Parts: sequence; structure tokens; C-alpha cells
Amino acid sequence: MPRDIPVGNGSLLITFDDLYRVRDIYYPCVGQPNHTQGNIQRFGVWADGEFAWIEDDGWTREKRYKPDTLVTEVRLVHERLGLEITCNDAVDQTEPVYFRRSVVRDLLGRDRDVRLFFHYDLSIGGNPVGDTANYDPNTNGVVFYKDGFYFIVNACDQHKCGIDHWAIGTKRIGGAEGTWRDAEDGHLGRNTIAQGSVDATIGFNLHIPANGETHVTNWFACGRSYEQIERLNQRIWETGADRMIFQTEAYWRIWAHKEGIDTSSLPESVADMYYRSALILRTQVDNGGAIIAANDSDIAQFGGDHYSYCWPRDGALCAYALILTGQSELSRRFFRFCAGVIEKQGYFLHKYNPSGSLASSWHPWTLDGQKILPIQQDETSLVIWALRKHFETYRDVEFIKSVYDELIVRPADWIVEYRDANGLPKQSWDLWEERRGVHTFTVASTIGALKAAAAFCHDFGEPDRSATYTEAAERMTLSFQRHFWHEPSQRFARRVVPQEDGSYRLDMVADASNFALFAIAGLDPNDPKIDADLTNIRKVLSVQTEIGGVARYQNDYYHQIESKEIDLVPGNPWVICTLWQAQHIIAKATTRADLTPAMDLINWCCYRQMDSGVLAEQFDPYSGEPISVSPLTWSHATVMIVVSEYLNKLQALTHAGTGTPHPSFFGVK
Repeated sequence: MPRDIPVGNGSLLITFDDLYRVRDIYYPCVGQPNHTQGNIQRFGVWADGEFAWIEDDGWTREKRYKPDTLVTEVRLVHERLGLEITCNDAVDQTEPVYFRRSVVRDLLGRDRDVRLFFHYDLSIGGNPVGDTANYDPNTNGVVFYKDGFYFIVNACDQHKCGIDHWAIGTKRIGGAEGTWRDAEDGHLGRNTIAQGSVDATIGFNLHIPANGETHVTNWFACGRSYEQIERLNQRIWETGADRMIFQTEAYWRIWAHKEGIDTSSLPESVADMYYRSALILRTQVDNGGAIIAANDSDIAQFGGDHYSYCWPRDGALCAYALILTGQSELSRRFFRFCAGVIEKQGYFLHKYNPSGSLASSWHPWTLDGQKILPIQQDETSLVIWALRKHFETYRDVEFIKSVYDELIVRPADWIVEYRDANGLPKQSWDLWEERRGVHTFTVASTIGALKAAAAFCHDFGEPDRSATYTEAAERMTLSFQRHFWHEPSQRFARRVVPQEDGSYRLDMVADASNFALFAIAGLDPNDPKIDADLTNIRKVLSVQTEIGGVARYQNDYYHQIESKEIDLVPGNPWVICTLWQAQHIIAKATTRADLTPAMDLINWCCYRQMDSGVLAEQFDPYSGEPISVSPLTWSHATVMIVVSEYLNKLQALTHAGTGTPHPSFFGVK
């Protein structure tokens, strides 16, 4: 199930499924550990003797955020129960506390006895063994704990603080389903403690006047000791949970608009998607600097693993999106994280946990009996490239000095060394992590990195190094043009594979990632060969159904929807691949009219959003349903990048038409 309306603050992340059930609770890092293992945390309502869990068919659900915030506005209606519930979910701007404010309104015109029930199925630290849940008389809440993790669930309404009902017991042991079943008669057993594989359900009594409403706000607070969560609970009582939600709402509005970027020339839906993408991206950024690819635990059902890792490639491109929108502290944190995990030889390995430890990998250290590096070279290259974008925008010399050796000199020296006799990168894995060779995307990223390193060394008084990197970039560019171009296809190969005689075998499958030739390597988008390549790729990879969009490459097998129409459906449409085509159109545009096709592709992303604004990785080419993880951080980052580039080009063309000087859009050089 796709995740929707995530809320977080960089240390606590809460995700929901499409039925508005909490599914993932990550703390103290975004993505690590998951204290639910993806299990359902239930929400139910008892009214006048009838009961309904939120997943029941009788509910209609509208899941959105309040405008330009990370506070949700979820509307739930159950006609048979005669109730409307409006929920505001938020993670406090600073503290690791998740709030839900539930306003319950009568629709039947009579006084109502209503009880709300919240079920917590934790697996603390990522496993359910040895957990404890107990009723805490000091706070009148329920406390969970194990191994230095403590959580408290509690609530306040207009009249009092503390829970009215609770049930604590075992789950998935000896046939026990869990305490949530105990709620269905409107009463909970009040067992005070359980250990092992445990869960708990808490309840609140509400009196709803005829045609009126009342509310309760419950919270889930996290800490590393009982004293921490007790202090947090006390602070919530003293400050007021509703006031803390209001302050959080105000904070996110300031955060989203702090640069005062003028989006008035955009369609309203695109401007909304732009700001929403920035906010959703923020939920996937750990305060320690790791930018997580996605936090959707359901994907583990397919391969026994998930996306809750930091890939340096994805992180670098997401950092670029943050740079473009003025979030300099977040991009600095990412680069500090990178400086802490890069190998001493100067390259990054596959991916990393948010804590900075090496993550799982499927890249081997040997192949055909030979030792190889288990890397994707584009990951190392893109970090240097993005760091240069950061510096060009903020000119923070002191910060660059602190990472100069780790993220510029050492990796650039390694890149220069890790080349073949023709000056191309040696073989590594591609950005899709599926095949080994010398890839166009890798070459383009590496050219961009060498240019960035040369500029840094020029600025910092190292002309010899600058000349070395410049020469390497120029030689790599010429070698690429010589060895990758296929005249009959009028396209560049997506990769070449070295042969024993020193030649290369061309892989001519059309691949959307060739956009990097102009977007990252900085080559001329109007160059006849680059233009022909990307134009032909667009024709080949456009999905010829009413859903539309652009696929990754021909006959893409990942989550492939069964079809015999490969010419019409080369693969599932991806947000990033569709927007890469928009980038090419924007880069080539010489008139405002030239930008229209780019806006059409941007609007395609608007149509593919969930109601909340969340974007998945890819979509069913026939139904448009989201496929794979959701939200994908890279999807939202690419929205931010492409909309920024659109605004910058529109501004440039507008001022060019009047003959007046034009400033650059924030962060775009």
C-alpha cells in the first residue's frame, strides 16, 4: 500500500497508508529503526453501541494537508454512525512527539455517546521480542519500553488530561490477535502490564451535543529514558497540545516560504505541488544529514528489503533541490554526512543507514573470479557536483574548507585514477543498479564532477590540480562522443561494455537517464547529437496510453505491468523520467511558447499526485495507480528542480524580451 500524508521533524517520522492507518514509526532517525515493522496501528470509533474501524467500508476519507504545512487535515465521514471526524496530525516542530487532534461532529441531530480507540502494535527497535507495555499512574497514560527506547501515549480534551480506557496484552502469540479486538464492544479490560510480544489499545469518552462537536488530542511521545518522556508529557500538559500543533503549523508555513520565491506565473496546482514537494521531501531528511530514498515498509514484501537508506546519488540530487529552494542548512548537513561515510580511498559504497553505518547491498566484491569495486561511480561524482552547486549559491567558504579534502580532492583524485586507457570511467553499476558497464549517466555525472572539482581548486589556489581535473573532463567528453554515438540510431548508447580487443560493445536500449549529458555534464542541450538523442528517447519511451508519462528504458522489468505492447508501453511511467524530458525542453527554450510542452509534462505530475500531494515512484500505465514506494523522495526533489528551472528560464525570456537585465531565480546559476 502506498504511504500518504507523512509527518515528521527529522528525528520522528510517522507514515500512514491509504486507509489512514499509521504504519511506520521511525525514531530517532528518519528511516531507522522502524518501531512498528510496518504493522497496522488501528483507529476505531464506537458510537451508541455500534463500532467501526477506520478501514471499514462505511467510511469516506479525504486525506490532505493544511496549505503549505506538515499538519494534516483529514476528513472522515460515516453515514451509518452519523459522525464526521476531522483530524489534524502533526509531529512537533522540535520535540519527538506525534499529535492527533480529533474533532467529532454529530450528523444525526441528537446527543451522542462516542468513544475513540487507538491501537498501538509496536515492535520496539524493529522486533517484537521483549517489549513491555504498562499503565503509568504518574501520567495516566500507557508507557512502552525496551532497550533504551521509551514511548508514552496520552491525551487531553477540553476538560481533563489522561486516558479513559486501556487494554494491554499479547499479540500474535497463542492465537491472540491483539487488544484491538477488546475495543469492539466499547469497553477495555484495563490490564495494567504485559511483556514479550505486546500491544495496547487506549480509549477516550466523548459527549457530542446534538448537531454539535467536541474534540480530543492524543499524542505519542518518544525518548531514550522514562524521565525524558515524563518531562515531555508534562510539557505538553503545561503548554497545551493544541497550542503546540498551532505553533508547528506556523513553523512549516515560514519554512516553506522563507525565500519569498515568486510562483505567481505558475498554475495554482503547480505552485501547490512545488511547495508540497518541498515539505514532503523534508519529512524524508534525517537531522543527522542522511536523505532517505523512501520510507514505505510495504516494499519489503517484494524483496525482503526496503528503501529506508541514503543513496549518495539520490541524496545529492535531493540536496540540489534543497539548494535551489534556499534550505542551506539541510544541504550542509547532507554534505557533512557524506564526509563522514566516504571511503578513505575517495569513493562511496552502495548505500548507508541514516546512522551512517554501511547498509545492505547486492553489489558483489568479486565477479567471474576477479576482484571488483562494488560501486556506482555516479554516486561519488554527483556529491562533488552538488557540493559545487551549493557553493555557487551560498559562497560559504568556511564550510567548504571543512570538507575540502574529503569531498573534493580525495574523490576527484580517485576519479582521475579510476579511468581506462581512453579516459572513460572504468566499469561500475548503473544508476538503476541492474547492469555493469560504462554508462552514459555515469560518464555525464563524472564530467560534471571533474568540472566542479576543477572550479573548486581554482578558487582555493590549486591551479595544478584544477588543470588536471579540467584535462580529465575534456578528454572524457571527447572519448564519450567518439565511443558512445551510434549514427544509424541517432542516439548515444546508454552504456558501453569493454571488449578484450580494446573496443566497446554498445548497448543501444533507450534510457531516460541520458538527460544528464546537459543537466549534469553541462554539455550544450542544443548540440545536434544531444538534441537528437534526447528527442528520440522521448519518442521511444513515451507511454502511449491515456495515462502517458515517460518510462525509464525500453522493456523495463521492474514492477512491470504485463503487456505485449512494448512499443506502446515501454515501461511504467516514472515522475523523474517524465520531468527529465521537461528539463531538456526548458534548457532549449528560446521563447515563452517553447516552454509549453515542458509545462504539460509538469502538469502530468500534478495529475498523478494523491489528493495530499504525495508522489509515488512510478505508476500503472493503464490505470494510473501508484506502484512501488510512495512518497519517493527523488520524485519530489525532481519536481522542485524542474519547477525552479522553469521559473528561471521564464524570467530570463521575459526580461530578454524587454531588453532589461534579469536576476537569476534563487540558487540557479
